[in-house]
Order: sequence, then structure tokens, then C-alpha cells
Amino acid sequence: MKTIILPEKGEWETLCRRPSIKKTDLEETVREIIKVVKSEKDKAVFHYSEKFDGVKPGNLKVSPEELRESEQLVPEPVKRAISKARENIEKFHSSQLFPEAPVETVRGVICWRKGIPIEKVGLYIPGGSAPLFSTVLMLGIPARLAGCKEIILCSPPGKDGKINPLIIYTAQLIGIKDIFKTGGAQAIAAMAYGTETIPRVYKIFGPGNQFVTKAKELIQEEGIAIDMPAGPSEVLVISDRYGDPEFIAADLLSQAEHGTDSQVIYLTDNRDMIEKVKRKIEKQLEALPRKEIASGSLENSKLILLPSLDQCMDFSNIYAPEHLIINTTDPYSLADRVINAGSVFLGQYSCESAGDYASGTNHTLPTNGFARNYSGVSTDSFLKKITFQEISAEGIRNLGPAIEILAEAEFLNGHSNAVSIRLKTISNG
Repeated sequence: MKTIILPEKGEWETLCRRPSIKKTDLEETVREIIKVVKSEKDKAVFHYSEKFDGVKPGNLKVSPEELRESEQLVPEPVKRAISKARENIEKFHSSQLFPEAPVETVRGVICWRKGIPIEKVGLYIPGGSAPLFSTVLMLGIPARLAGCKEIILCSPPGKDGKINPLIIYTAQLIGIKDIFKTGGAQAIAAMAYGTETIPRVYKIFGPGNQFVTKAKELIQEEGIAIDMPAGPSEVLVISDRYGDPEFIAADLLSQAEHGTDSQVIYLTDNRDMIEKVKRKIEKQLEALPRKEIASGSLENSKLILLPSLDQCMDFSNIYAPEHLIINTTDPYSLADRVINAGSVFLGQYSCESAGDYASGTNHTLPTNGFARNYSGVSTDSFLKKITFQEISAEGIRNLGPAIEILAEAEFLNGHSNAVSIRLKTISNG
């Protein structure tokens, strides 16, 4: 990790830049995949699975036998942990569902808003070296709570042609049985446009590699909704001199192990803490099974000394981290100043891993600075908000004259006339 001591404020924007990803022919490749999947459907999905993943699954859809088999392959302690996480995630996301009361804006004019579930949604769950079955809970539970009628799931199969049993088990535990064995850009294209086997959906959720991210970006251009722009995972930790260097190092490494393109940032107002944390990182890194991946991430990462905790908070708001850990003696004083962050963890025991798995909050969060203008996934992400209004005769009498004036000022006399006709009918009895 790079150590930066008391950088000038003019340098902050540069220090907040994420690692650049080589995108030479990425967009061209993904556009071609989308085009071919749109026209050749299942045939193209099989082709790209074999080309990119070296796998040719016999069937795209997970069979009832595979659903049953997954339950036998998941150890009981893991099942119990998944159930605990499920309970907490359901509890937190259920609290986000509440009816909005009608509002009488003018006497006789009543307006209200109602959340309607998106009918068909697609969930993308990464496989590979880290099968993210926890993401099944984070996406599937709010989708179910919102009331989405059709929820499908795509995940890349392993070399044996099967999806990781943890992903399948978790999906069916929350009621998702339409599971398809495909990953990458071809999976996103299949859900966006539909194939003979994979249904078309109206909104796509879930993280993935740069091919998945680019595919989501491109299908959005054609009107298919996605959860949010995404990029590599990241965490920013702020501590004072009382922070435990062991805890801080562990939090930084927990994100660094996601991928070599991940980034972790440590901010403090205490010079000694920089060295203490650095030494703990070096020690803990040696014991990590994903040491090589974490090491690659640390090359993109920084330990930064700033003059005060207030300036640490200012820097964090510019960086807009996916995860923000405030490990200080009085975290609430800084928490009140958070403007840009995906999810915030307060105090020395609030490790980011808790949010990733089981505290109840969602771990599908904006990265790459998008926390400036995007929220993480919630139950609302699976709803459309439709407004309603009812206007009585008294209401149109009270509001009508203002509408007529406004419409005529915009030279939209048809709009004005729709009101005038009603007012004349009312006045004529």
C-alpha cells in the first residue's frame, strides 16, 4: 500500500481516483455477445459458455433433481448460518414496506402514491472462485417482499456443468426455483431479451466482472432497467489513535481479497497508526488463502495521514466509498457528516463483513464513486411508485383557474380547455 502523509487538498481528487481498468476491446466484445444472443438465443448462450468458461451444460435450467441434490450437499452448520442471515435480512427489509397516506393538496384534490412490484426481475449471482450465495439472499429476499411475480436467477456453472450447490440451496430456500446455468455478458443478454429457455425480465440486479458490468450498461441504453452502475468492491476506514490496528487491518484485507482491482483506503489523524496498521496488514496477509489476490488489490490502495478527523470525513465524502467504517471513540459525531457512502459501519466491532452477510442491511451497493448519486439495493428497488389523484367538483373549482393560467402561459390551450369545459359544466349546474 502507498503511504501518503498530509497531502494538500488540491491533491485529494487525484488520490480519490479508482484503479483504471483496461477497456481496449471490452465494449466491442460485449456488444457482439449481446447481438448474437438476441438473434441466436439458447444456441449463443451455449456457445459463449463453452468459449469463455470452458463449460457446456447439458441443460440451461437447473433440474428438480439438482434442486433436491443441493440440499444434501450443504452442511448443516452452513444451513443454520444462512437461516440466521435470512431472518435478519427479512426483518430489516420488511421495515421498508409501508403504505403512504393520501394527501389533500387543496380542498377537493386528493393525491397518493402506491408501490407496485416490478413483475419480472432477473438476479445475477457470480460463481467462480467466490460463489456469492449471500447475494442470493440480498437480492431474492427484497424481491419476494416487494411481491415480484417472476424472479429468475442466472449463475455460471463450474467445470462439472453445475451451479454451486450453496447458490441453488439458498435460492430455493427463499422460493426461487427458476435457476439457469449461465454467466458473463451472455447471461445478462439472455435475461434482457429472452431465449427459448431463459425468460425476458424487466429489471436486472447483481454484481459481476467487467463483462457483466459492461453488458448491464449496454442493455440499459436499450431501455432495460438495472439496479445501479457497478465496479470493483471497496472500503474506506477512518480511525483515531484509539483504533485497534488488528481490527483495521482485517477490515481492509476483507475487501482486498475480493479481487486485484478492488481498492481499500485507510484515513487517520495519527501518524503512529499508519505504521501499526501497515505491520498488521503484512502479518495477516501471510495467512490469507487469497493472498495473491489481496496483494494485487493492495498495490492500488492507500494509507493516508490527514491533519484532523474532520478532514478525514471531508476526504471520504469526495471518495464516496461503497463501504465506510468509522472506527473512532465517538463515531456518531462523524456519522452526522456522512454525505456520500453506500453503507456505514460505526464503532470498533462493526466490521464490514457483518453487512456483507448477516446484520440485515443489503450488500449490493454503489461503487466507483456512484454513492454520490445512487443508493444500495432495498425493497424499493423492486417496486415502481405510481401516483394517483382524485379531483371532485369542488376541487376543480378551487384548482381550475390556476391550471388555466399556467396552461395558457405555456401556449397549451388544449390543456386549459380541458379545465374550462369542466368549470362551465359545473357553473351551469
